[in-house]
Amino acid sequence: MALEVPADLEKEIDERITHYPESLRSAVLPLLHLMQEHFGYISEDAVVWVAEKLELEPIRVLEVVTFYPGFRQKQVGKHHIRVCRTLSCAMAGSAELMDEFCKKTGIDRSSVSHHDPIAVSEDGKYSIEFAECLAGCGTGPVCMVNDDFHELVGAEKMEEILKNCD
Repeated sequence: MALEVPADLEKEIDERITHYPESLRSAVLPLLHLMQEHFGYISEDAVVWVAEKLELEPIRVLEVVTFYPGFRQKQVGKHHIRVCRTLSCAMAGSAELMDEFCKKTGIDRSSVSHHDPIAVSEDGKYSIEFAECLAGCGTGPVCMVNDDFHELVGAEKMEEILKNCD
């Protein structure tokens, strides 16, 4: 099945490619960001589409997708939660925060792995994953919900965050 890319997205992609006249390969990251922004994740079809657009082998695009943890390879929930797990946040309780988010949203993380780090609630409303440093080391634990950054997230603040998702 070929990926159907809307004309406006393809126009933006074509414009972005012009920024890399010396090497089309250099456009992989910007194109993947555009694809994820539009589709919500990077599918196998998106990898093939980007590879064809840039005249690359699909493995060269997949290498980038799998290297950078910011690229998702599956659809996330309407509200995607990323909990920082690096040292400062871990010491401030990020593992407990993850457990509480899962409990409150009904997410089962028992099947997550290094290759599939995202867990999604049955209703598709929430998804969650651990993230590497979210750059709030002095105010942990921190998390992001979609693109909103939250610091000093304890039980009360977590409840407020989830309430705002409704």
